[in-house]
Amino acid sequence: MMLLPCLLLILSACVSATQYRIPRLSPTDRDSEALSSPLSDDFKTFYYNQTLDHFNYRPESYTTFAHRYIINFKYWGGANSSAPILAYLGAEGPLDKDLNVVGFSTDNAAQFGALLVYIEHRYYGKSIPFGSREVALKNASTLGYFNSAQAIADYADVLIHVKKELNAKDSPVIVLGGSYGGMLAAWFRLKYPHVALGALASSAPILYFDNITPHDAYYSIATKDFRDVSESCYETIRDSWSKIETIASNPDGLSILSKEFKSCSPLKNSAQLEDFLWSMYTVAAQYDHPPRYPVTIICDAIDGASSGSGIVERIAAGVFAYKGNLSCYMNQARDETETDVGWRWQDIKLILKRFGSNIIFSNGLRDPYSSGGVLHNLSDSLLALHTPNGSHCLDILRANETDPQWLVEQRETEVNIIKGWISKYYADLGSPNNI
Repeated sequence: MMLLPCLLLILSACVSATQYRIPRLSPTDRDSEALSSPLSDDFKTFYYNQTLDHFNYRPESYTTFAHRYIINFKYWGGANSSAPILAYLGAEGPLDKDLNVVGFSTDNAAQFGALLVYIEHRYYGKSIPFGSREVALKNASTLGYFNSAQAIADYADVLIHVKKELNAKDSPVIVLGGSYGGMLAAWFRLKYPHVALGALASSAPILYFDNITPHDAYYSIATKDFRDVSESCYETIRDSWSKIETIASNPDGLSILSKEFKSCSPLKNSAQLEDFLWSMYTVAAQYDHPPRYPVTIICDAIDGASSGSGIVERIAAGVFAYKGNLSCYMNQARDETETDVGWRWQDIKLILKRFGSNIIFSNGLRDPYSSGGVLHNLSDSLLALHTPNGSHCLDILRANETDPQWLVEQRETEVNIIKGWISKYYADLGSPNNI
């Protein structure tokens, strides 16, 4: 089950990085020579009096800290023309390290007439709560405010503040970020669509969260539930999958299985039966409540089947005991319930598809993290751009004369998509029906 981890991710890598031997989620190689290049005078540093806790009302929640953000005014067309704002969302490191190498904003600012805003992630760089890094990272009490939900709320506050200070109420905001910052950009667009018109999420492994918990963790516990009740029951269930497949492969096998399990309609394939049994076992384990104890009911029936019963007959006995005395089982034509629909909603790809809009997911397929990226369009405005030879966050790095044509074209495509969002925004803004 994946319950919108975008609002719950605790960013703990900063205090335990030595425990993991995987690359950090950052747009650039931190050893890049470009990181030491002097910063242009066009970048002006500001600090916002940021709220420590955006979601609770305890006295300490109203504590504030100095939150750093940087603005480049050089290319901005101004508030009077509602010129756009390109906002780079800092990730797991000081903001300084990305200003020179993440060039998508500066490379394209002139053609957008955009104000460039760069916002540091809390607990990094000069945006440290509690007065010092030592205190901020001291214990669970102080680290509890170090998560992505708080971070994107920070970004919202800063952007609203900047627009207010510059009288730029109607300037559309496009947020962008790379890697973890790309995930933040996508989540920001989902969570704060009234603040950001769109997002460019580069190399964002936003689907990687299935791996926070091992894929088999749920089933390991369900298996243990059955083994704890009866080892022989567990062994019968374990052996039944191959037995069902063997029977189903025979010319009249599906008919035999349909009869054995009293299916409400003839089985069309073995998967129908296997899915039914899988659901039964997992539901029984998940809701193994007293006084019924459904796992025990199933296992008692499997183990207590008449002598001479085969594996399939034992499994069927477990079904009948669990489901009770019915005229037939495995009704394939039942109506969907709100739980059926709701459960499918709680999956990040479907949340994006049904709730999200105006997000570009860009990936290079040579990047190992692309395995957790969105690689196919989810809708007309949730767009996946990927290049076979691309690497991590390459598209948002500073353009070079040696860039291959496919990279140039990828960036041009991203720019044109963003231009389309902004054009539509301006058209809606000027519409007489605009509210």
